[in-house]
Amino acid sequence: MRSRRKLRFRLVVSFALFGFGLSALFALASLDIRSRVEDQLINASLQNDVNQAVENKHDHPDQPLQSELVTAWLWSDRTIYKAPLAWQNLDTGVYDMHEVDEHGRQRHYKLAVSRKYGLIAFLSYDISRDDLGKQQLLFSVIGAVFLFGLLSLAIGLWLSRKVLKPVTELAQRLRDFRKNGKAEPLAPHFADDEVGELAQALDAYAEKLTAMVERDREFNSDVSHELRTPLAVIASTTELLQASPDLTDKLRERLKRIERASRQATELIEALLLLSRAERRGPTRGETTEVAKVAADVIESQRPQMRDKPLGIELAVNAPLTVNAPASVLSVALTNLIGNAIKYTLQGMVRVEIGSDRVEVIDTGPGIKPEDAERLFQRGVRGEGAGGSGAGLGLAIVRRLCDLYGWDVSMRPRADANGAIASIVFGRQG
Repeated sequence: MRSRRKLRFRLVVSFALFGFGLSALFALASLDIRSRVEDQLINASLQNDVNQAVENKHDHPDQPLQSELVTAWLWSDRTIYKAPLAWQNLDTGVYDMHEVDEHGRQRHYKLAVSRKYGLIAFLSYDISRDDLGKQQLLFSVIGAVFLFGLLSLAIGLWLSRKVLKPVTELAQRLRDFRKNGKAEPLAPHFADDEVGELAQALDAYAEKLTAMVERDREFNSDVSHELRTPLAVIASTTELLQASPDLTDKLRERLKRIERASRQATELIEALLLLSRAERRGPTRGETTEVAKVAADVIESQRPQMRDKPLGIELAVNAPLTVNAPASVLSVALTNLIGNAIKYTLQGMVRVEIGSDRVEVIDTGPGIKPEDAERLFQRGVRGEGAGGSGAGLGLAIVRRLCDLYGWDVSMRPRADANGAIASIVFGRQG
């Protein structure tokens, strides 16, 4: 997993690395330039001096060899054997020489050689002090690099704190709004800069979001009133019609279907409204519901779908189970799972099993692919063989309801036969 760094940390590190790199580059450039200039000046001075000494000796043989810069020696081709052995075969030029003196110390010097007019002249220039100066310069430059690096780090810390202070304040105000549950305008608290623009954008977004929430609340209130009223009229009218003594059995069955459909619609509306409110405020857990009773009611309401199908359905209660949720929520979830099992099973059996902490709906239909099990709970996704009915919203609503109450809903293929198993695991109830 890629680690995330705070903006302030990245700013400080970038500033420190930039200062350190710039100081190191300047130090290297200074050392290189000093070395090049020094070599060029020493070489040119030594060569000019030795050439001038030879010219003077040639023009004035009676005068001793003189040098204004260095120690000089002059031999002829016949007396060159008197020179140090390391010098005797050197051609005209300037050489870096290293040797040990009589005290056992390393000696570093430049040696200029000139062979001209049968004479061989040597000029020696001791650069040990220059080496010491280079070493001191190197230590000074390294110290300066670390000093400027620490200075860059300190400046980076100070600048990051100053530059990011408005951003930190903006984040703190947002956290305070989340705790208080009330949004206040942010822009008046910040200057007219980039952070101020961000605050204005957040204010505009918060205003738009507040308007959307308000419209959603008004819509839910309107739906609650406008839909419940006609459904209540349908339910009461159906109940009155069923009390008529002259109804035929066929007509009475149709009225029962209308009653069941009206009750299912009412439960669905209540569940959706509750879901809308609870996703903003959290679920209400004061009401307890007996799972077996709701499952039996759902099975009875789904029996009309089994007509003209060689299909049976049974309810097995292996253990008593109650959940902390409204009956309408559980009814909507079970209606979708049981209804899907009946819809996709052409023949065989649909079995609803209730355990100590779960409900399982087991069918003998065509089954599902393991890789499609999770995808079926996505909005708009329908199973294979769904035909032209449905919009692929049922299981998505079930997943939202289960997530709200902390339940685990899933589907998987049967391992022992054709078909699928849909389950809701309620977890620990109390």
